Amino acid sequence: MEQIKQLFEQNHEVLLSYVLQLVAAVVIFYIGRLVAKAVSRFLEKALLGRSVDKAVVSFIASIVYAMILIATVLMALSQVGVQTTSFIAILGAAGLAVGLALQGSLANFASGILIILFRPFKSGDFIEAGGVTGTVDKIEIFQTIMKTPDNKLVIVPNAQITGGAITNYSAEPIRRVDLVIGISYDSDLRKAKQILQQIISEDARVLPEPASVISVAALADSAVNINVRPWVNSADYWGVYWDTLEKVKLTFDEQGISIPFPQMDVHIKKDKQE
Repeated sequence: MEQIKQLFEQNHEVLLSYVLQLVAAVVIFYIGRLVAKAVSRFLEKALLGRSVDKAVVSFIASIVYAMILIATVLMALSQVGVQTTSFIAILGAAGLAVGLALQGSLANFASGILIILFRPFKSGDFIEAGGVTGTVDKIEIFQTIMKTPDNKLVIVPNAQITGGAITNYSAEPIRRVDLVIGISYDSDLRKAKQILQQIISEDARVLPEPASVISVAALADSAVNINVRPWVNSADYWGVYWDTLEKVKLTFDEQGISIPFPQMDVHIKKDKQE
């Protein structure tokens, strides 16, 4: 016990110095983390104030936060006596090994860069990508956050999005509603087309240009199929789609136009026994 006390008295200055360095490193890391959050939030507000796309703002803020945090960690390690130059070399070698092990994450990061550069979609767009259909909320370093029409939050890896086809339903201001209406062969075709034209023309959401198309598409097995293709603003697409189907059914019922359904006639033959 006496030896430990004597050892402490001889080296208390060195121990105190190490303790102070450790405390300083912890303080540097804590303050640096707060600064990283503050700068990230300030940058986010500033860019949003300049009407920069929300998805791009989120991506840039995430990168800035990560860079400041890495710099803070290096400063804290330097404070406790770690040679940062050697540490950076070791970190680079370790980063290479980790990079090889985490190729998927690096692919997601690279895909995030591509999304930001080429802008196939922006925050608020309704898209179909990576097997998910929904509204883009944010684009982050490794993933894109989307909200589905039934208000589910889906996190999609960026590589999964850029690795396949991207359908952006909000990219163009107008869209064409494609409907196929089938009527029976016994129904009056001219009358059916007039009814469909009237339904389309009475809907104020249907655009006068480009002109709507109503034409016979096919003489199918059990029905005469008619293409109904009005043009609408993208925001009105589903409203016009659902309302038109309902109006067609109700009006056809009132006007005696029948809509056939698949059916099969079975004929049973009996052998006559003499």
